[in-house]
Amino acid sequence: MADKKMNVESFNLDHTKVQAPYVRVADRKTGTNGDLIVKYDVRFSQPNKEHMDMMAVHSLEHLTAEHIRNHADYIVDFGPMGCQTGFYLTVLNHDNIDEIFEVLEKTMKDVLEADEVPASNEVQCGWAAHHTLEGAKEVAERFLSKRDEWSAVFAEDSVQ
Repeated sequence: MADKKMNVESFNLDHTKVQAPYVRVADRKTGTNGDLIVKYDVRFSQPNKEHMDMMAVHSLEHLTAEHIRNHADYIVDFGPMGCQTGFYLTVLNHDNIDEIFEVLEKTMKDVLEADEVPASNEVQCGWAAHHTLEGAKEVAERFLSKRDEWSAVFAEDSVQ
């Protein structure tokens, strides 16, 4: 691992020491007008050990992007990580991680109740044939089943 600090916060995170699933603050920035932008690392899968199926990632992104806004008006974006182990949740002027946990929990429950993937058609999606509602539900269910572990980012943070 390089000793040089990288520009991207997650490149400075030792991925061998984290324990998924978890939710952590990955970055905070204050805009020129004083707005607070907070980026959360919402990790579903253990880095370098497992990853989410890309169709499930795609569908979970659609489902979460649509449903999470029913629970919070400060959501900016919910975007997948290229490594397929999680998502980045970006919010505006909100810095309460316990509320983020609640919003994510409600949203994952919405995913489990969904009967279709929103906007999974050729008009609204760039790869409409690349979805799996069942796969998204499996990922959401696994994530929810470990709800009490979301605040423990590193193995030593876990209560044994």
